Amino acid sequence: MHARTSAKAQQARIAALQAEVEGLQRTLGEGEDAAQIVDRHIKLLHKYNEAKDATQILIGKLAAFQQATIRKVHSDYGLTDAD
Repeated sequence: MHARTSAKAQQARIAALQAEVEGLQRTLGEGEDAAQIVDRHIKLLHKYNEAKDATQILIGKLAAFQQATIRKVHSDYGLTDAD
């Protein structure tokens, strides 16, 4: 059985949600489109991942040239597992 919400409580919830939306819109920026921001973010993530992949390939080649492990090359250059 669901509890019924009074009309007054519903109006208060709607007002709170509208205030939250307005606050988020101010944070986002007036006239900004959330979908465009997400698209831009995704494109930047793709560029970052491509650069990171290329770097890892070069580190692998350097490790092979030095006859060392990739972990050793990471350590030599101060790179962590998160890098």
